[in-house]
Parts: sequence; C-alpha cells; structure tokens
Amino acid sequence: MPAAVMRRAVRETVSGLPREFWWLWTSTLINRLGAFVATFMALYLTLDRGYSASYAGLVASLHGLGGVISSLVAGVMTDRFGRRPTLLVAQGSTAASVALLGFMHDPVAIAAVAFLVGMASNASRPAVQAMMADIVRPEDRVRAFSLNYWAINLGFAVSSMGAGFIAEFSYLAGFLIEAGMTLACALVVFAKLPESKPVQAAKEAEAPVGLGTVLRDGRFMSVVGLSFLVALVFQQGSVGLPVAMGRAGFTPADYGTAIAVNGVMIVALQIPVGRFIEHRDPKSLLVISSLLAGYGFGLTAFAGSVGVFTLTVCVWTLAEIVNAPTQTGLVVRLSPVHGRGRYQGMYTLSWALASLVAPVMSGVVIDRFGAAWLWGLCAVVGTAAGLGYGLLMRRLPAEEPVRESARGSVPEAVREPVRVSVPEISQGADGVDSDLRAAIGAGLGVTAVPATTDAPTTSPHAGATPA
Repeated sequence: MPAAVMRRAVRETVSGLPREFWWLWTSTLINRLGAFVATFMALYLTLDRGYSASYAGLVASLHGLGGVISSLVAGVMTDRFGRRPTLLVAQGSTAASVALLGFMHDPVAIAAVAFLVGMASNASRPAVQAMMADIVRPEDRVRAFSLNYWAINLGFAVSSMGAGFIAEFSYLAGFLIEAGMTLACALVVFAKLPESKPVQAAKEAEAPVGLGTVLRDGRFMSVVGLSFLVALVFQQGSVGLPVAMGRAGFTPADYGTAIAVNGVMIVALQIPVGRFIEHRDPKSLLVISSLLAGYGFGLTAFAGSVGVFTLTVCVWTLAEIVNAPTQTGLVVRLSPVHGRGRYQGMYTLSWALASLVAPVMSGVVIDRFGAAWLWGLCAVVGTAAGLGYGLLMRRLPAEEPVRESARGSVPEAVREPVRVSVPEISQGADGVDSDLRAAIGAGLGVTAVPATTDAPTTSPHAGATPA
C-alpha cells in the first residue's frame, strides 16, 4: 500500500473523535499494558507457591465470580454516581487489591483477595463503555469501539510477552508493576476526563432506569442471551483448545504458536476491518460473525497439524474482530441514555458468566464425549446465535440525532433535551455564580446544567424503580 494511501487511512480512522475519547483510550492502553497477573497467575500458584492445579483453578473461578458480581454493581454505580467516580473507585481498588495479592501466602487469603481483584478489575468496564457512548457521536461509535478493542489487544499482547520476563525476575514485581500502572490509569481519569453522565431537567424527566427496567427489556435481554452464547464459543480458544491440542499430542509450544495468531491478527486487522464495517448493517455483521465463530471452532474437529489449527484460529479471530465493536455498539443503541451504565453492566455480565461456564462445559464434553463433540457443539451454538440475531434485529430502533458542539469535541447527540453535567460546577449553592459556571462549562466544551436532587433520570419505561 502506498505511503500516501496509508497516511490517509490512518487519518480517517483517528479523525473526528473527541479529545476525551483519546484520554479514555490512553487509560485503556495503559491498563492492558500492565495486565501481568492474569497471564502468570496459574504459574505463580503452581510453580512459585507449590499449590495444586485444582487450587489454581479454584482461584481462577473465584476471580471470575468477582467479575460476575461487579458487572451489575458497577453498572448501577455508573448510572447513579457517574462514570468518572466509578472509574476512579474501580481502578483505585484494583491497584490496592493487586498489590495486596502479591503479599498473600495463606491459601484462604489468596483466594479471598483474588475474588476482590476480580470484582475491582471488572468494575471499570460498564463505566468505560458508558462514557465512550456519552462522548462519541453515534455514527462514530463502532469506529471508537474498534479502536478501544485494538488498544486492549495491543496492550495484552505486549504485557503477555513482558509477563514471562518479569516472572523470571520476580512474581512480586509483576503484582506491583500492575498495581502501579492501574494507579496511573486512575490518575489519567482524574486529571483529564470530566464527568460525562447525561442529566435531564426536572420538567423533562421521566421514571428512572433500574435493574428491573433492564430485565423487563425483552429485546435487550435477548441480545444479552445471544452475547452469552457467542462468548461461550470464543472462550474455547483459551479453555477448550489447549486441552484438546494437549490430548491430541501437541505441545504447549504448538498451542502457543497457533493462539499467537489471534493477537497478531487483531492488532493488524482491527483498525482496517473496523473502518470497513463502520457504517454497515449490524444485523448482517452479527449474523456473519456468529457463524464464522461457530464454524471456525467447528473446523477444529478436522485439524491434525499445527498449520490447520492456526487456520481455524484465523477464521474465528476474524469473527471476533467483527463481533466485538458491532455488539458493543448495538448495546449502546438499545440502551436508554440515562441507563447506559446498567445496560452495559448487564452486557458485561454475559461475558463474565461465559468465562465461568465455558471451562466446565469444555471439560465435561471433552472428558465424556471427546473434543470433536465440543467443536461440533460450538458450530451448533454459533448457528443458533446467528439465527437469533437475524430474527431479533429485523426492526432496530433509530439512532439518536446528532448535532456537533461548538468546539466539535463532545457531541450533542444527547443534549436536546439532555445536557452533559459537570458535577464540580453545577451546584448553585457552592458559591459559584451562574456566569462563571457557564464560562467554565464552555471551556470544557460542555453545557453545565444545575443538578437538582429531584430530577430523576430518563427512561422509556414508565413506572420503573431504580436498582
């Protein structure tokens, strides 16, 4: 590709996104660059501490269980207290709990702190996704989510390589470095990201959005169920595939070679594929990606060499590249503006539950029926998810209208009648006069609106009660 074409493609990919998005993106990248503990936790417990593989699996399950619980709690916090406070609490708690985990020696203490790490580390996801939806224009959201997913995988690829070198030097150093980099994420949020939570004036407000509202939203909960099915399939890349390859006589190095293609492809293709799918029909994208995921893993049943295993990884990785930003964008599209945190929390829950169920499912199926049945089941589940998306998305709601702000940074997609609140300057009783509040708000590129205690958030569902 000529250099001029490459420069134009990069410019079109990154242009038009607000400054706040890039600070949020930077925070994500820093966080994933320091994600060492998840990579070497099993080795740390079995090799360094001398615990059994069963105990290491228990700790991993407790870590995942913490993520399941925090998905909903963080979603409620994101809507009730704001995106910025939730991020600061989640990242500060993650830094403290990860550092503490490095000093634990008692098996009960390790398991308990691992549970806390799982809760804290997963709590930031609903807030990040809700804030991204707040500050990015609807037509740019798929591109923004693609860039964020690219940052996650780039950071993970680098941290995975670094984790091995750090583990050889000191496992404790890995815990402390991750804690320090997570704290750096919190500092970025504190210094550079204003609150983006939308609020409404009292005269325009409707019933608040609660968890009951989310659960009663049949279309959205169907999306959550389909997301769970797709996540079950994708999880097999890290839980079913290594076991199946090991039983077929392949070495850990063989598995590492095959699975490395997943990270390489995402880093190399996420941005160009993201540009290709940006304005395409999400129904077709989700149907195709579900089928690719199911049959990509289904083809593993016929793999007899590392090369064929690698080819199957290429197929389902392409599905992952398409599915992740498209599905996240769909969740935003189906979420009421003032319930984005709870809706994102429920969506995150589907992946957290899949991470708990997938290891059990793969183990039982492989032990009782053989690996070929697992890959056949993946094909069936992927097909079911594809059909489900096709039926569910025949009549999608229209996206909200967009108007650019004066500075062109924070979009006004949710400003009429919704406003973006700036908590630090929105209270009339704090001694700051209205002209000064307006001037500060203009400097931030947002419209500051007085926050009232009797102004509930909006919801399309009347009579709902907040969680």
